[in-house]
Amino acid sequence: MDGPTIVFTTISLSVAAIFVLRGPFGKALADRLAGRSGADDREVRELRGEVEALRQDLTDVHERLDFAERMLARQDERALPPAGKPVR
Repeated sequence: MDGPTIVFTTISLSVAAIFVLRGPFGKALADRLAGRSGADDREVRELRGEVEALRQDLTDVHERLDFAERMLARQDERALPPAGKPVR
């Protein structure tokens, strides 16, 4: 390749790169390099928040179930005759 061809090719590639990098692809690349989160990262954070809320709800339900089981066990103990008394 001769000198003018190299210069023209370099300029053409530079102009093409500028157009590509100034568009959505370039903006996404700049956000990624800068560490800024995009829509996908925001969605992941929202889903993590929802999962944490569901975990808390499940913990609450588990505590209520344990309480109900204890109350039912107490009722069963009260319904049984005292030890040593024959059952008629």
